Amino acid sequence: MTLKIVTANRLREGDVVYLSAGGAWSEWISDSAVAETSDEETRLIQIAERAVADRLVIGPYPMVVARDDGQIRPLGQREIIRAKGPTIHPDFGKQAIQRH
Repeated sequence: MTLKIVTANRLREGDVVYLSAGGAWSEWISDSAVAETSDEETRLIQIAERAVADRLVIGPYPMVVARDDGQIRPLGQREIIRAKGPTIHPDFGKQAIQRH
């Protein structure tokens, strides 16, 4: 199976967030819980659906990632942009902070 994580937008301010191993939502892709099986993916989606019901996030979905040297890397262009932040200038968004 392809590696997957779950992403959504935090309902309060709209930030892109990722479901972490502890069930919390993080702004950092590096904190993501990674599903290596379809059962794990199903479990993560169920957690995300509860967060939608609790009005914490909106629009959760699984996304395909790779793991390179222990780092989680999004594979789709849309997901690369969502992980880094705005594309208008590299001094804005997550790419300006340099957290891995």
